[in-house]
Amino acid sequence: MARKLLLTHIDVPGINTFEVYRQKGGYVAVEKVLKTMSPEDVVEEVKKSGLRGRGGAGFPTGMKWSFLAKPEGVPRYLVCNADESEPGTFKDRYLMTHIPHALIEGMIVSSFALGAHTSYIYVRGEMMPQIRILERAIAEAKEKGFLGKNILGSGYDLEIYVQPGGGAYICGEETALLESLEGKRGNPRIKPPFPAIAGLYNCPTVVNNVESIATTVPIINLGGEEYAKIGVERSTGTKLISASGNIVKPGVYEIELGLPVEEFIYSDEYCGGIANGKRMKAVVAGGSSVPILPANLILKTAAGNSRLMTYESLADGGFQTGTMLGSGGFIVFDEDQCVVRNTWNFARFYHHESCGQCSPCREGTGWMEKVLHKIESGHGAMEDIDLLWDVQRKIEGNTICPLGDAAAWPVAAAIRHFRDEFEWHILHPEESQTRNYGLAHYADPLQPIIS
Repeated sequence: MARKLLLTHIDVPGINTFEVYRQKGGYVAVEKVLKTMSPEDVVEEVKKSGLRGRGGAGFPTGMKWSFLAKPEGVPRYLVCNADESEPGTFKDRYLMTHIPHALIEGMIVSSFALGAHTSYIYVRGEMMPQIRILERAIAEAKEKGFLGKNILGSGYDLEIYVQPGGGAYICGEETALLESLEGKRGNPRIKPPFPAIAGLYNCPTVVNNVESIATTVPIINLGGEEYAKIGVERSTGTKLISASGNIVKPGVYEIELGLPVEEFIYSDEYCGGIANGKRMKAVVAGGSSVPILPANLILKTAAGNSRLMTYESLADGGFQTGTMLGSGGFIVFDEDQCVVRNTWNFARFYHHESCGQCSPCREGTGWMEKVLHKIESGHGAMEDIDLLWDVQRKIEGNTICPLGDAAAWPVAAAIRHFRDEFEWHILHPEESQTRNYGLAHYADPLQPIIS
């Protein structure tokens, strides 16, 4: 049985309340940091843990914290990014729903480490149940003396506020989130300056994901070095994975990083295999923005090694033969799914969610949606595939924020690995409207690349 750090007590009745969470060891990390540690000590433990941002980018959390500017007389802020809008990703809302105090405790630990006395949890506007749950948890923690003035007699003051977001995918980008939090339209800012220098209200700010912040609690309880022993190489600790698609057991799983992808998909402990006795065709491993891989490349690298659930292993081979762990939105497609239709569906989403600030993204996402719909509906031409490739190439790397990349990468990967399926749609327009292309060769064993 894999080790769990965040979801250990997920099935305990009442774990969403302060009393039960406290009985199960909750808020011990807060007592430890406030009574025995300095802010610098906490940052050092997080550095030692090797924790990487769990929101998608995978940047080392302790290093990000160490960049925070500390000018005299200027407030600092911690902002929790709970805007979880990536299609295929739902682990943060699961954590907030069932163990809200894990996030509140992590907010206190992280705020103390950063010298923040006012912190915010920015929650996607549609998640009203989670917003109410968090507000109740904050009220409970404050009533018990873990928030407010002079927490536990330590002299440290902290207030946490929950802010409903604007219901826009773009507000998951940290600078767009800060704009929205300030009451403005959620458009990304040009960087530099980075939020660590000039963030919320032009003050030094750290923006971290829900899972990243909650993970600081087991790091403090275990110690950074002990936490780093879990996982492999630079992918340390555990990770929450949102598993969905054509699998027997969809849901949120906490895995130890380093778990083989094949075991995650097919073992009874996790996804339980492909539903209805079908065969696997493809996987989107880290949320809709990461490159899709055919079945043979998700189970093994191009060199023939077993693919692992780590930042490094999933990225092995670059975008030619690899993908990204991203936010952990793990979507499995069986042999009956259509890659062209799925790519069009993703393109519709990114076109709708583009803020329109950058021309390549504003215009390019619309073009990709139109051309993909043309192919999917049986009206495509062969030159449309090259047009798609050209448009995505002109979006990637040419926008203020990563939404342009997020829109381009799925299209590029679909063409790269499933071009024959696009061609079949174009060559068989009528047949493509009544059946899907099928599994084809996507699950054939790979011939290892000899270097």
